[in-house]
Amino acid sequence: MEAELFRQAVAVFGEPMKRRLEERASPDSAPVEADSGETALDSASTPQAVAEASADNVPPLMKTNMSSRQQRRLWRHVESIENFWQTLEEIEAGVIERLARLVHERRWEIIFLTKRPESAGATAQLQSQRWLESKGFPLPSVFVVQGSRGRIAAALGLDIVVDDRPENCLDVIVDSKARAILVWREDERQLPAAARRMGIGVVKSVGECLDIISQIDAAGRDDPGVMARVMRLLGLKEPANA
Repeated sequence: MEAELFRQAVAVFGEPMKRRLEERASPDSAPVEADSGETALDSASTPQAVAEASADNVPPLMKTNMSSRQQRRLWRHVESIENFWQTLEEIEAGVIERLARLVHERRWEIIFLTKRPESAGATAQLQSQRWLESKGFPLPSVFVVQGSRGRIAAALGLDIVVDDRPENCLDVIVDSKARAILVWREDERQLPAAARRMGIGVVKSVGECLDIISQIDAAGRDDPGVMARVMRLLGLKEPANA
């Protein structure tokens, strides 16, 4: 999703933003200063900065050097695009179709959670459902949600929550009995230290996550103790409130 958002950011802000995003993409680059009078927002931002960016219910973009004001302007632009959420490419080609196949074979129950803001056209929920169907997942259950992912996981009785945002995984660990798996595609040196310390499993891709969950599921059918060992290999701990 963020690749398309970056493209839209360049369309809104021009070539200077393209250079800024390219510099941010380099793992060895130094932080880029925000425009005068604005607060830079990245993975090391303060809670106050994140709260400011989220004030209008727009998700903060952790992987950019855009200020909160620029992010709000970008989201307003995105909201004007007809059925924007249906235009996205898969980050991992074929992974949605693979997930659908596993769901059918293993009889898993899957719920897709998103906090996508609305755009012109169909609702964010319907756009997301259409997108998933177009990628090979029939009849997807999609909830557009706000607030703590942990409380949502607890209310839905979820066993495992997979997310690409550390703060969402932390919510899951704190507010539910579900296990959290973080999909971290960035440099491992930038992984928040609290992730593993809090018992959040970390993988590099959704494909790797599916490999592990498939092993857990297959092992657990014959020997529940195997599941615990696999979870430990992944780095997952039993939630404190289990």
